[in-house]
Amino acid sequence: MTRRLKGVVDNYARSDRAVPEETPVAFSYNGTTHAVMMATPADMEDFAVGFSLSEGIISSLEEIDEINVEDHAEGIDIQIRLAGEAGQELSDRKRRMAGPVGCGLCGIESIEQALKPVSSVESVKLELTPDDIAQAVSLLSELQPLHKETGAVHAAGFYQPGQGILVAREDVGRHNALDKLAGSLCRSRIEGGSGAIVITSRVSIEMVQKVAIIGASVLIAVSAPTALAIRTAHAAGLTLVALVRGDEFDVFTRPERIPVAAAQIRPGTDEKPQRPHLNADPAASTLIQSPTVRLVQYG
Repeated sequence: MTRRLKGVVDNYARSDRAVPEETPVAFSYNGTTHAVMMATPADMEDFAVGFSLSEGIISSLEEIDEINVEDHAEGIDIQIRLAGEAGQELSDRKRRMAGPVGCGLCGIESIEQALKPVSSVESVKLELTPDDIAQAVSLLSELQPLHKETGAVHAAGFYQPGQGILVAREDVGRHNALDKLAGSLCRSRIEGGSGAIVITSRVSIEMVQKVAIIGASVLIAVSAPTALAIRTAHAAGLTLVALVRGDEFDVFTRPERIPVAAAQIRPGTDEKPQRPHLNADPAASTLIQSPTVRLVQYG
C-alpha cells in the first residue's frame, strides 16, 4: 500500500499492512444450501453450531449428527447433517420459503416473525459489580489478536465473575462473532446463564435475540444500542449495559443485576420505591447519574 505521511506535504511512502480475510461461507443442511454469509474463515465448527442455534434450526447440540467443513477456491461450504426431527422441520421451513411473500431473513416469512418475543432470561440469577463490567471489556480487548493485527474485526466474549473471559471469538461481522461464541459455549457445555456476554459493537435487536438464545442475562457492549434493542432487552428480562468507557458505562435495562447501579434509583428507606415517570415514547430516557454509572431508565 501507499501511505501519505503526516505533516509532510505530498510525501508518500510504500508500506505493508495486515488486513482481515472475508470469505463466503455457505451453510448446507442435509445436502441443501440454506444461507451464505460473508465471514472470517476461522472457528468454522463453532460458527456452524452457533448459526444453527441462533436461526432456530436446532435447540441443542444433539440435533447435529455431523459437521464437515469443505474448502473451495471460491469459499467455504459447511456441510451439516441434522438428526431426524430437526432435519424435517428445516425441510418444512424451506418449503414455506418458496411462497410469494417474504422479508428475506433466512426463511422468516413475516415482520411478525422477525419481531417475535425472545426467550425470557428474567429468572437467571447473576450479579455484577462495576469493576466486573470494566474488567470484562478490558480483558476482551486483550483477547483479540486479529483486531490487534488488522484493526478491522469485531469480537464477542463470555465473562464469568471471578474467572474472567472464558471464551472469545473474532470475525469481520459482529453477528458472526456472536454466533461463533454461541457455538463455542454450546460445544464446551458452558451454561450461558453463568456469565455475561461482552461485545465490541453496537447493540441491535438481533444481538439481543442471540444473547437471549444463549441464555445469558447480561449483555455488555462498547457501543450504543438501538431503541428496539432496548425494548427487546427489557421485555426479555435482559440487563443491557453499553457505552463502556473504562469504569464509566450506561445501564439501559434491568439494573437489579448491578446492585450498585440499582441503588442509585432506590430510596434509602424501607418505603416503596417511587416509580419513575413513564415516557410517552418508550425510547425516551430518564437519566439518573452517579460518578461512574449512568442509569438510563426507559419507560
